Amino acid sequence: MNNEKIAEYKKKLEQERGMLLREIKESERPSTFGNDIDSGDEETDEAEEISNQIAIANDLKNRLSEVDIALGKIQSGNYGHCENCGKQIEDEILEVSPESRFCKDCKLKK
Repeated sequence: MNNEKIAEYKKKLEQERGMLLREIKESERPSTFGNDIDSGDEETDEAEEISNQIAIANDLKNRLSEVDIALGKIQSGNYGHCENCGKQIEDEILEVSPESRFCKDCKLKK
């Protein structure tokens, strides 16, 4: 993979990282439900919403971790190689998911 292509993927990863950080910050903002306790159903809905926010924040943090790993690989010169078999990850995979850690064949095997 040439340096121009790597720079393109790095730019995409950095943009994705910024977007994820903003989304994480937004998802961790506490919701204001008020302090009225009218019904058990309302409290159940509020608890469910909090649970959903936590799940979304965790998913975003996992995606951020994947992006950080890819950026680290660019820094160390190991970017674009499958972690399973070691061959070059196809551009068609990296175009869609520049943080991908596996080639097409290894993804299909999982």
